[in-house]
Amino acid sequence: MQFSIRPVGNSLDAELQHKIDNKTKPLGSLGQLERIAHKVGRIQNTLSPKFTHPHMLIFAGDHGAATAGISAYPQDVSWQMVENYLQGGAGANVFSRNNGMAMVVVDAGVAHEFGEREGLINAKISPTGTRNYLVEPAMTREQCETALSRGAGFAREIIAKGCNVIGMGEKGIGNTGSASLITHLLTGEPLETCVGRGTGINDASLAHKRALMQKAVERAKLPADADVMTVLTEFGGFEIVMMVGAYLAAAEAGITILGDGVIATSALLAAARIEPNVLDYVIFCHKSAEAGHAVQLRALNADPLLDIGMRLGEGTGAMVAYPLLCSAMHFMNEMASFESAGVSKNVR
Repeated sequence: MQFSIRPVGNSLDAELQHKIDNKTKPLGSLGQLERIAHKVGRIQNTLSPKFTHPHMLIFAGDHGAATAGISAYPQDVSWQMVENYLQGGAGANVFSRNNGMAMVVVDAGVAHEFGEREGLINAKISPTGTRNYLVEPAMTREQCETALSRGAGFAREIIAKGCNVIGMGEKGIGNTGSASLITHLLTGEPLETCVGRGTGINDASLAHKRALMQKAVERAKLPADADVMTVLTEFGGFEIVMMVGAYLAAAEAGITILGDGVIATSALLAAARIEPNVLDYVIFCHKSAEAGHAVQLRALNADPLLDIGMRLGEGTGAMVAYPLLCSAMHFMNEMASFESAGVSKNVR
């Protein structure tokens, strides 16, 4: 599947900076809010950026490797948490409601039959989730391409309804293992630094998880320059690959993308390998406490807005940061300039 993503232009850079600098405040005094306003203005190619119909897409999928003990939770938690989303009781629901973001849940391959449910899109690639990447590739190339295409399609449907700011979240017991392997292979960083505690495993379980990840790498024997689709086929989750497609489609449409935690950023790493210009449209919302996220952020040269110890996933870091982005839009559009307010500027 081909994507054509234009780099964000810089024709308004000087005008955007002039507008920001001439608000009734000392230069730079709104810190990162000024950076956000400038970036979103560039993305939207306007001096008066604003957000419309914000959405969070949450993709859920199971992982065959989860049965090997790489998580503190049993695999059933994947479908149980999807039920929690549908009942409105998860952290993602709380933050989406409170921060005015619509939330859509996509079943990318959860090992459970939900039936027809309001608020849930059935897009299963496989009814049992991925295969166990410790012994075989997680998915076929065809499944990987289908997941990529479906993820892109869901993003395009939302964008067609007027959404111009979107985030991706996920749910899938064991998916920090997939994210660790993807991160290791796409950044070249040592596997040990890419593997974290995920759902909160203890030291012994962390050592076990790292050993299993090493076993998976040795099983696949991928070359250092393996293409991204091969990496995703070997170690990805259906929910991760759908996020890759959704990121690419959102950037292709020219809208603002909210970056989340370690799972979501593994998908961004993959998306950036397919089409580097995707990063022009991303605002990295928070730094996860999960070990591999620091590796990912360094690789992407990203400076996240928040570092408050979050590691829940589900898009919650992006949702919590979203009001800060809205504050940037408000000051850009509503704060008086020195001229309009009749306030004297600093002459030093």
